[in-house]
Amino acid sequence: MVKDHKYFMEIALLEADLALEHGDVPIGALCVYDDQIVAQRHNEKELRQDATAHAEILALRDASAKLGKLYLEDVTLYSTLEPCPMCAGSLILTRCTRVAFGAFDPKAGATSSLYNLCCDPRLNFEVEVVSGVLEQRCAERLTSFFSQLRSS
Repeated sequence: MVKDHKYFMEIALLEADLALEHGDVPIGALCVYDDQIVAQRHNEKELRQDATAHAEILALRDASAKLGKLYLEDVTLYSTLEPCPMCAGSLILTRCTRVAFGAFDPKAGATSSLYNLCCDPRLNFEVEVVSGVLEQRCAERLTSFFSQLRSS
């Protein structure tokens, strides 16, 4: 059975919820290879006190280790939020074939909102971008988190 983008984004949303357990922004990411999840992570910036511990970076690292390869050709990264410049750069450097994200990020999005790093022909590799997968649900997770943060 070939699974679709919505199927995998549902799992990324569940992963995002795990970030709440340690006070991190609820962003989840997973890497899929040959229709199988090979890595899934959530934000751990607060937990690790590491500004680079984004869900996407952690998932890409795990996928590379699990698959035993530097380049992640034929891998799709799913993220509940549009990747930032650091994460988009990592997608390019790992040669990840595709990224599918949920909510757009007008303040830091680097795959369509603010920048379009993944599809810049001046770079040595381009990543296919699929945007707005379960967009409303992904956005609501973040809106709810920040609303609660402001009210406390």
